Amino acid sequence: MNTRHVTSLVAAGAAIVMLLSGCGSTGTSNSSNASDSNIISVYGSEPAHPLFPGNTTEAGGGKVVDQLFAGLVTYDAKGGIHNEVADSITSSDNATHYVIKLKSGWKFTDGTPVTAHSFVNAWNYTANSANKQASASFFSTIEGYDDLQKPDVDPKATLSGLTVVDDNTIDVKLSQPDSAFPVKAGSHAYMPLPESAFKDPKKFGQHPVSNGPYKFVSWQHNHSIEMVKNPDYKGNRVAKNDGLNFKIYTSPDSAYADLRGGNLDFTNTIPDTALTSFQSDKSLKAYNEPGGNTLTFTIPEWLEHFGQNEEGNLRRQAISMSIDRKTVAEKIFHGTATPAVDFLAAPISAYSKELKGNEVLKYNPSKAKELWAKANAISPWSGEFGIAYNADGTAKNWVEAICNYIKNTLDIDAKSIPMSTSDEFLSNVDSGKMTSAYRSGWGPDYPSADNYLVQLYDSSSADGKGGNSGNYKTPEFDAMMDKALSAPSTEEADKYYQQGEEILLQDLPAIPLWNQNATAASTSAISGVAFDYGGGPVFTALTKKQ
Repeated sequence: MNTRHVTSLVAAGAAIVMLLSGCGSTGTSNSSNASDSNIISVYGSEPAHPLFPGNTTEAGGGKVVDQLFAGLVTYDAKGGIHNEVADSITSSDNATHYVIKLKSGWKFTDGTPVTAHSFVNAWNYTANSANKQASASFFSTIEGYDDLQKPDVDPKATLSGLTVVDDNTIDVKLSQPDSAFPVKAGSHAYMPLPESAFKDPKKFGQHPVSNGPYKFVSWQHNHSIEMVKNPDYKGNRVAKNDGLNFKIYTSPDSAYADLRGGNLDFTNTIPDTALTSFQSDKSLKAYNEPGGNTLTFTIPEWLEHFGQNEEGNLRRQAISMSIDRKTVAEKIFHGTATPAVDFLAAPISAYSKELKGNEVLKYNPSKAKELWAKANAISPWSGEFGIAYNADGTAKNWVEAICNYIKNTLDIDAKSIPMSTSDEFLSNVDSGKMTSAYRSGWGPDYPSADNYLVQLYDSSSADGKGGNSGNYKTPEFDAMMDKALSAPSTEEADKYYQQGEEILLQDLPAIPLWNQNATAASTSAISGVAFDYGGGPVFTALTKKQ
């Protein structure tokens, strides 16, 4: 990610004026036979949903949306915030009122202007539950959000807290303090949309019109997504290449074989079979750096024996303490992951190794047996314990490993459950149809503990409105998140985030496993490889030697 001059930064709570120059990351790709142009082919997976930013919460679609759209702000490699389409974001009234000024001259790839209406209409569309957008909860602190979550809501109903003052000014009134608002304003949920998106949403999702560093060309389902450099892009993420071709694979091994064979330029998904060798492979360039991604697995509260009650919590804790994270990291990840100590990643300021209750993340088979026995005294165990995963990703080996630990420690039938594609897997997760535990994890949308905690475990993000796919709902945790958002400083907010994490460590709505490094490999012709604050590749920086 390319860092630009920062005129002023966000200070949580007080009057905040962001007068920042834009910065960010994008992705690029190319057809393998396009040797006569600087187009980069990169690993991709089939997006789970049409390409609406507000409904994109997984990696396959996220990589694509990141490259196509530009929001109010973007982030540098250290998580710093920089304006993109925003000229300023000013806060008052203890972070319950924001005024957003936009830069002039931005336009979409269909030639229509990017205005205040482009943002407000997109936010209203995403927040309205009738539109079934997975990122609706990102707007939960704006006035009128609760009204848009009612079962009989009018699909055209809007957030009462949003007002378009003029083409370049948005007035935002919140129902509660939200010091993280300017930070999350660069996430997918907050991207602008042109009028064509609302006139024909089905068509738009297959052929998006955008305002980012790249212009959409085509989506051949299960084959490729192509885009070219956007000549009208006015931000600071200007591509150094001519375009992208996200080649869609169902197996990281196939992608890696194509990379070694010269039929793919870049991948940031290293298969398990190559983790021991990719850094010493002389035919490639290899990259392994600290990142912001977390790996977990979720045990939804609707499974028998796993309700949000004493029995369920005892069983979750027992399962967590059955797993030797350190050994799995060494044997399977080979130095590309570290055992989790909390629910965050090291680049996030609230990250801590000292949280009360984090012993549940440490391997302790005798304690695990004891907790399991206590749960059995409440209700005897029956059946099997399964963990589902998508077979077109890299989860197979580690899921099987932790199932073996659970089986051997607790003396129960534990097994992995492969699902053929990410699309099938995520469809079941998003619709709440999972009948077992399932692999999960997070790559951050914006550099704040809010993104890892509120968007994954707050009640406002449950019931299909956000990333809380296990439908975890606890008032005590929600109250801590509200206090964090109301805090006058990052330091004070982090204390509340950490107290919220200590509640999560008791309930374990998801079980933290590892923090993943940013790993990637490219052909020798590729240069400019860099990573953003979350460990994602900065595709705009890639170039290819001709």
